[in-house]
Amino acid sequence: MEGRSTSWVLLTAAVVAALLFSASAAAAAAANTTATSNCTRTCGKLDIPFPFGVEPSCYLPGLNVTCRNSSLFLGDGTVQVLEISIPNNTVRINSSVVDQLPGAAAAAAAGALAEDGPYSLPAVLEWSIIDSTCHANASSPACRSRHSHCENTTASGWHLCHCMQSCQCAEGRVGNPFVLPGCIVPPKRASGFTREEALYASTTFLLLALGVPIIIQTVKLHKVKKLKEKYFKRNHGVLLQQLISQNSDIGERMIITLEELEKATNNFDTSHEIGGGGHGVVYKGLLHLQVVAIKKSRMVVQREIDDFINEVAILSQINHRNVVKLLGCCLETEVPLLVYEFISNGTLAQHLHVNGPKSLSWDDRLRIAFEISKALAYLHSAASTPILHRDIKSSNVLLDDSLTTKVSDFGASRYIPIDRTGVTTAVQGTIGYLDLKYYYTGRLTDKSDVFSFGVLLIELLSRKKPFLYQSDDGEGLVLHFASLVSQGTLLSIIDPQIIEEGVAIDEVAALAAKCTKLSGEDRPTMREVEMTLENLRGTKKQVHHKTTSRRKYEKDHYMSLGGRLPQETSRQYSMEEEMLLSARYPR
Repeated sequence: MEGRSTSWVLLTAAVVAALLFSASAAAAAAANTTATSNCTRTCGKLDIPFPFGVEPSCYLPGLNVTCRNSSLFLGDGTVQVLEISIPNNTVRINSSVVDQLPGAAAAAAAGALAEDGPYSLPAVLEWSIIDSTCHANASSPACRSRHSHCENTTASGWHLCHCMQSCQCAEGRVGNPFVLPGCIVPPKRASGFTREEALYASTTFLLLALGVPIIIQTVKLHKVKKLKEKYFKRNHGVLLQQLISQNSDIGERMIITLEELEKATNNFDTSHEIGGGGHGVVYKGLLHLQVVAIKKSRMVVQREIDDFINEVAILSQINHRNVVKLLGCCLETEVPLLVYEFISNGTLAQHLHVNGPKSLSWDDRLRIAFEISKALAYLHSAASTPILHRDIKSSNVLLDDSLTTKVSDFGASRYIPIDRTGVTTAVQGTIGYLDLKYYYTGRLTDKSDVFSFGVLLIELLSRKKPFLYQSDDGEGLVLHFASLVSQGTLLSIIDPQIIEEGVAIDEVAALAAKCTKLSGEDRPTMREVEMTLENLRGTKKQVHHKTTSRRKYEKDHYMSLGGRLPQETSRQYSMEEEMLLSARYPR
């Protein structure tokens, strides 16, 4: 059996006896049997193409199959069919028994299968239609499609039907020479797709469903990263990194990420807003278990950005107990963000200008003035490079729970080279506190801060707001105060709450008058102001043990300041200075 190249295989034992037809009968049967629409054409996942079939009149004799439990079998169900191929004229089977068809039966059977190769199973069987020899220029009756031709097999009287090469079906269709018109669409699944098409479509859809969001998210993250890099460079982040690397005094966590600040403020929720300065809005947040104040610029203006960066550079050099501490900054946003230690008790302006008669005590006011002078004296002389604040006012002085002073808002500050006394620059500051000489000339010196501090002293004495105050004669706070000092009627503007302090008030008033001289050369330095206030605080502690008359004390102290008593002069300023002081600030 193994030596034969081809063997004829019995479809089923039961079928052989019933399929003994003559050649003409087989041809007639083939001619009268067609693939009707009532025929079963699928079994489980297998297609059943004509000339194979399940129901009578749905298959050619000898090519009947049985569908049982979604499995397909040859004949009445002894040999399992794995695949039927019309183009290859093959049937792939899986069976434990393959019997040889007797020669006599093979000559008369209308349908038979042949196996090539060894008898190992599963096996691939060839099938043919027994009809008659092919006639020249004629099609066999079994080859019903006009796009088919008859091809003789190696055994006499056996032939195969093949689609002509010109008979090509579109992708997804199969050519079948046994039916009209010749090419049919294979039966579809319930979804309308073949198994392979459905698998391909579902796989593609799954990849798209998973891949597209990932791609979109990746693109978004890339854009956000590029935008952060752009802002970081525009906000002088590279310079700041160099500054940090060169200065060991600056903390390693000076640069803070946007993600950290968003988490600290709940995405900058308005409920976290606690105030604002001339250069931004201030938020309260929790960063690394520490309560912090986060300052955000109000406008996307390059000058504002430059001011923020300037503030970082200034504060990174400062370490003083009366200057607010800068913890870090974020440069990944369009507008830079600055992070400070949180000062819990508001500003000096809020404590001084409360509604009602009760405000800060005189002792607190004197101490606060002294602490501010210490901070400014440090900036002007003790810092590695002199720094001018340029915007000293009560709203830029913070107070903690013990009313300790913290000078803040260095957005307008400037470095002054050690070998220079000042710089000419664009005017910045707050109307009412602004040095008039600087306002009109643009010349900024350390005496500009002295002038602003003198205005702050007047505010502490009077509880009048410098940017709002106007006397009955139309004078601003500084000029009106100078006039009252020269006239000896200072008590008319002093806060009633501290009026009983007497001599101490006169001393501070004299210092304020000297600080607000029109000419910068006539003003004391901040170091001199600090020493004067320190002496005043020490003197006040011993005032109850002294019997020196008020008049003598006033005279001695005024002379020590280089000033003159009210009785010794009729005016604090020259006529020219008064004209300049009386000029209104353009608004």
